[in-house]
Amino acid sequence: MTMLRHRDPPRWGDRRRPALLVRGLHLDAPLMIGIGLLCLISLVVVYSASGQDGGLIAQQLLRLLMAFMLMALIAQIPPHHLEFWAPWFYGLSLGLLFAVMLFGDEGKGAQRWLDIGGFRFQPSEMMKLALPMMVAWYFADHQLPPNKRGIAITLLLIAVPAALIARQPDLGTAMLIVAGGLSVLLLAGLRIRHIMFFVMTGAALAPLVWFNLHDYQKSRILNFLDPERDPLGTGYHIIQSKIAIGSGGLYGKGWMNGSQAQLDFLPEQSTDFIFAVLSEEFGLIGVLLLLAIYLFVISRGLYIATQAQDTFARLLAGGLILSFFVYMCINIGMVTGLLPVVGVPLPLISYGGTSMVTLMSAFGVLMSIQTHRRLVST
Repeated sequence: MTMLRHRDPPRWGDRRRPALLVRGLHLDAPLMIGIGLLCLISLVVVYSASGQDGGLIAQQLLRLLMAFMLMALIAQIPPHHLEFWAPWFYGLSLGLLFAVMLFGDEGKGAQRWLDIGGFRFQPSEMMKLALPMMVAWYFADHQLPPNKRGIAITLLLIAVPAALIARQPDLGTAMLIVAGGLSVLLLAGLRIRHIMFFVMTGAALAPLVWFNLHDYQKSRILNFLDPERDPLGTGYHIIQSKIAIGSGGLYGKGWMNGSQAQLDFLPEQSTDFIFAVLSEEFGLIGVLLLLAIYLFVISRGLYIATQAQDTFARLLAGGLILSFFVYMCINIGMVTGLLPVVGVPLPLISYGGTSMVTLMSAFGVLMSIQTHRRLVST
């Protein structure tokens, strides 16, 4: 016989009270600690990278507050409610991407924004959460490991929004969308022969993809292969980033003492290249500390995935935390010259609001999955 295990309510003076209170609010304490440390590092580094701009820090604090409130709100939603709304959320996000294509706001040569009643946002950010939810919803009631039909349907679910986002053009976000969907597909039990087929197909299609890239996208790939081909032009970003990272040494030059950032040699220093600022000012020790916190957050997310009690929650939690891992790797890879520059911010560290809200929403889902688990005994 299965029965719910009841807990006594926390009392004043009970040492368990803070942990029980956090759990009562459906917040996961270890995950909160890791996220809080990353946000604290963000404020410290952004303040230095922005030239000690207090106004910028105030904006970042406001965005963090809003993101934390949204995370706490989403954490209150039981996972089975998330499962019910997953296809509707995916459909809404897809419809908004079509709306961007038809009448979205254009800026700097890209059409990525929607303005609804004075509220301006990027629907592509919604898809970062909607797509993993949709793929997890699909596999919750279908065969695992996925058969060819399931794989084909999943690839279609991924390809449509990815193509719409790449058309804006926003290749970096399109890559993240694909990574989010494929993460869930991989966790669903994708067989080795299917993985090898995708790899070989991707290699075969590479020439076709190359000839359909925009000129600036081709330039980024060429600069990745040889940054010195245009050191004062298109290769300037990555060259200055490498100089900043290398000059940090073991201990760094000290907070607000990085020459590359403080003398404006380093471009996009508060956003895409903030990792270079951290490396220059805090050195290898600071980088290892940051990576350790990232590893803690990712490990906690994977633990939550393994403890989930149904297929939807397990695939969704695993897909979201693997997507977070991919975001981190892409940003650090491009800043260090290991990957082409694609304009992906460093998660929870770079200045910005839209990506912060998306990531916090994903962590809210993880907390919901962890704290709504039923403790049962037989």
